[in-house]
Amino acid sequence: MAGDEDTGGYGIDLDVHLPHPARMYDYFLGGVTNFPADREAAGRALAVFPWARIAARANRAFMQRATRHLARRGIDQFLDIGTGIPTSPNLHEVAQAVRPAARIVYADNDPIVLTHAEALLRSSPQGRTAYLPGDVRDPEQVLAGARELLDFSRPIALSMIALLHFVPDGPDRAAADLIAAFRSQLAPGSHLTISHSTPEFAPEETARVVQVYRSAGAEAQSRTREQIAALFAGWELLEPGLVASPRWHPDPGDEPATDAEASCLAGVAVLR
Repeated sequence: MAGDEDTGGYGIDLDVHLPHPARMYDYFLGGVTNFPADREAAGRALAVFPWARIAARANRAFMQRATRHLARRGIDQFLDIGTGIPTSPNLHEVAQAVRPAARIVYADNDPIVLTHAEALLRSSPQGRTAYLPGDVRDPEQVLAGARELLDFSRPIALSMIALLHFVPDGPDRAAADLIAAFRSQLAPGSHLTISHSTPEFAPEETARVVQVYRSAGAEAQSRTREQIAALFAGWELLEPGLVASPRWHPDPGDEPATDAEASCLAGVAVLR
């Protein structure tokens, strides 16, 4: 398990001359962890999908609302896969504001995130946070690392926020199979949170922005409502079900966003 003192031990090799989805997302959110190549690619994305900044903020707001909702439901363990570059408030800050003793494990296969792992490890005094290098396509590796901090005999909230649209279905394992592998190790009462790009609301713009990401080297795709709903197989969706990200229990202070501007479906489900 990685900690503050050993985040530099994984052999970081960053190519800042190539655009990267995590840094593009950071740019859309108004962050500073991005470089000219990222800003150029982000500009191409904005040219075909002019609401990219709104979509990023709507997705981030959904993560915060979903985490807060689960913490209020009594969940005090979180496994966040594909966490991305930290942007405060991070998931652990939201969860520990409700449950100070909450434990959070962040997992990401991106060395860019590793360079910022220290920010992810600033836990409340009562709780714990940890970062581990791990890939959603290798559930066994992620689960083994997460067991060092989380108690798998108790409910855990599994978060896959804006992750699976960068995980294409492969010949050996589909995205639904990966989720099933995690589900098989979780206790009843655990939860699954997903947000995912969809062509449902703005098909032409979504198709074009997917091509921008692919031209930048990312394995990007969008999925239909039916395909995203299938990722929740074996889980029971909570109200209001699978909806556009701004429609999931919106807060009065949220930035307004239409379904087309978000172009993202989101849902939270429980394991019975």
